[in-house]
Amino acid sequence: MDEFALINRFFRTAANAAGPGVKLGPGDDAAILSPTPGCELVMSMDTLIADRHFPADLPAADVGWRSLAVNLSDLAAMGARPRWALLSLSLPQADADWVAEFARGFGELASSSGCVLVGGDTVRGPLAITVQVTGEVPTGEALLRSGASVGEQVCIGGVPGEAAAGLAAWQHGARSGALVDRLARPAPQLALGERLCGVASACIDVSDGLLADLGHLVTESGVAGATVHLPALPVSAALAAAGDEAARRAWQLSGGDDYLLLFAWPAGRPLPDGCHAIGHFTADTGVRVLDAEGQPVEVARSGWNHFAGGGQ
Repeated sequence: MDEFALINRFFRTAANAAGPGVKLGPGDDAAILSPTPGCELVMSMDTLIADRHFPADLPAADVGWRSLAVNLSDLAAMGARPRWALLSLSLPQADADWVAEFARGFGELASSSGCVLVGGDTVRGPLAITVQVTGEVPTGEALLRSGASVGEQVCIGGVPGEAAAGLAAWQHGARSGALVDRLARPAPQLALGERLCGVASACIDVSDGLLADLGHLVTESGVAGATVHLPALPVSAALAAAGDEAARRAWQLSGGDDYLLLFAWPAGRPLPDGCHAIGHFTADTGVRVLDAEGQPVEVARSGWNHFAGGGQ
């Protein structure tokens, strides 16, 4: 099966050919799209490489879901509503069964999130997936990384560390369970992102690690630092049952791939359901972690960096 047959069979569907705002979908040289009046376009793109961003033996349907999810999470962090996606697939061979499952997982999340696949490309090469997504947000209402102020709360939209624990479980042979599911099928917090608009002063999604991404909020907002209170980190039953205390601490503070929203929130204001206040922005320089006694906790690394060595 050649690239055109793959595209026609698995990606050129009725749902992708005619969605809201789609004047022309897959099949031509480019898509033609109509944005919603009164909205700004928000765009993001990520590339996922086998054994770098996901285990090479992850089921194809999960790879499809995950490749779209990590991009939709960027839209969530901006408070944007998904509209359209472009997909570029690099495949070692034209494996119709693998592509069918990939398309199924990708399509499941696309359908549930209202994101329409409008085009892309397929080439032969090492397994890699690039997805570009476009969303919309009312003009002037996008969440940014740059608005946090000293005294505001550092908050997170769930339990950090579960995906990193899921990766550790996968590497030890586990192929199912709540933690593995968090790794394989992250859930972009799109509804929460829209809920935060107009209240949260800064936001980012946790992809590289809680401390690393909190550092981005600190830097972009121009505040001196932030403090995370270790006892305030929420722990699920699945995470509590995995590893020892040191492993859980590393997963929660430095593990990536959670795709939870991390945001600055006014002190004293009630949080959206499922969110937790874990610290605050400070006039003291640097990102610090404090234990139950208020003593600094030493952390080996803050998170993932592609060019600084280390792994997930």
